[in-house]
Amino acid sequence: MAGIDQTQEFHPLRIAIVTISDTRTEETDTSGAYLADSLVSAGHELAGRSIVTDDVQAIAERITQLVSDAQVDVIITTGGTGFSPRDVTPEAVRPLLRREMDGFSVLFHLASQKTVGLATLQSRALAGQIEDTFVFCLPGSTGACRDGWTQVLRDEFDSRHKPCSLAGQIPRLRSVCS
Repeated sequence: MAGIDQTQEFHPLRIAIVTISDTRTEETDTSGAYLADSLVSAGHELAGRSIVTDDVQAIAERITQLVSDAQVDVIITTGGTGFSPRDVTPEAVRPLLRREMDGFSVLFHLASQKTVGLATLQSRALAGQIEDTFVFCLPGSTGACRDGWTQVLRDEFDSRHKPCSLAGQIPRLRSVCS
């Protein structure tokens, strides 16, 4: 049966948060703050938090820097996944991916549909793997980040989740999360 096996040991992931925005600051970045607080509350390590402008090159450079950091297992971006002219997160991240995780978008949209209805169609949420680092791109609203975290990512990042979790695909955890 799928779910968290409380008899297993928890192995924290090292997760970096990148907010994509031309307008948000540390003080006004409620989505990045929500994700940072949530991952720490779940027992994971915040490997960094930054804000990057809505610019393909700036986003790609920041993601590439984080991928090269051995202390980062997972990157979560928030923002830039819609259809306004400045929303370019997928255009920046998708060319970097060696593998795309199609199921993430499906599950995110199913979760989001419960809270925002058809407006979920306006999100281009995506996920995949760059080298051995997993990248998840969420919309910029705090509600969308909440949907993504509570209904998809929280359990997927928990090494105790059975029958399997993403933690088992992190190179440093492959021997403990099989």
